[in-house]
Amino acid sequence: MTGIDFNFGKGFTISKHVPKEISPFDRIFDIFKELLTHTSGDIDESFKWLDTLDKEYSLFNESYSLEDFEEDLKKRGYIKDEIDPEDGKSGKGKGKNILTAKLESALRKYALDQIFGKLKKSGVGNHRTTKIGVGDERDGENRSFQFGDDLATVNMTESLKNAQINNGITDLRLTENDLIVEETKHKAQMSTVLMIDISHSMILYGEDRITPAKKVAMALVELINRKYPKDSIDIIVFGNEAWPIKIKDLPYLKVGPYHTNTVAGLELAMDILRRKRNTNKQIFMITDGKPSCIQLPSGEFYKNSNGLDEMIVSKCLNKAAQARKLKIPITTFMIAQDPYLREFVELFTAQNKGKAFLTGLSGLGEMIFEDYEKNRIKRI
Repeated sequence: MTGIDFNFGKGFTISKHVPKEISPFDRIFDIFKELLTHTSGDIDESFKWLDTLDKEYSLFNESYSLEDFEEDLKKRGYIKDEIDPEDGKSGKGKGKNILTAKLESALRKYALDQIFGKLKKSGVGNHRTTKIGVGDERDGENRSFQFGDDLATVNMTESLKNAQINNGITDLRLTENDLIVEETKHKAQMSTVLMIDISHSMILYGEDRITPAKKVAMALVELINRKYPKDSIDIIVFGNEAWPIKIKDLPYLKVGPYHTNTVAGLELAMDILRRKRNTNKQIFMITDGKPSCIQLPSGEFYKNSNGLDEMIVSKCLNKAAQARKLKIPITTFMIAQDPYLREFVELFTAQNKGKAFLTGLSGLGEMIFEDYEKNRIKRI
């Protein structure tokens, strides 16, 4: 491939394109970020995996070793020595490293590029709504002026063209009947809660389902921060109970010895969205199993992993209906294909009037992205 130099006044200078060489650090860094996601941010374990991969695929050589890579990570501010809580000093020399905020951000960007592709950051507030009127984003469609229209929306070029057609060039007069306004759409803000199932079934049968779920969460956060900075996203996890986690904690997310308390997750999600001032709200729920746990008024947990428990299912359906009354659609991403789970999801979705995707892990990120884009439109 060739490159063209616009050498003005002296013609074009055509030269051979020389692709940018990938540095040893960048080549290993992508592998390292993938390993960190799988090991829930365990640097030492990721280094062990790098060492194992090196023995099989020769990742390192005499000019660039694993020790060089570790040193580069520190120099570039991606990892640092852990502070000893007893004396408040660096744990240097103890072989313990921790991720920095810079590396946590790099992991989110890596997930974004993997799942959603390389997206360019756009301006503030890209939510479009179907409400036509005095908005803050031009739509490109024109119509005749109506009483009450904002004069700032008048398309002067089209209006003057109308005046010439209606009144002639020699007698140029601009009347109300000549005015053309450009329609606008209101930008809307969206508040999203992403629920992630961390019950034990997310790693059962030798299939890792939690890592793709983490990647989707990190990518969605990065997408919103870059492309829709006015939007908000909250992350909650649910097992026996439900609790919110910070964005920076996503890489460290692990599955626990939990059942699936979907009711607790929905209660917390709705509680978070009630406090949001935006009118546009939604819940995404990533889960691979049936609801198998609820908390009784006494505080004790009622658990049943055998089939679909009627009492637990009833509580879930009630929460779905409650969310519908609050105008909060729920999109369920069920990472399972069991017929009885399909039946539950169909009932749940019908109660909420939401959406459901019954899928494997493949394509999960793209589907969430597509649904996020569609749900961002404010329905009037």
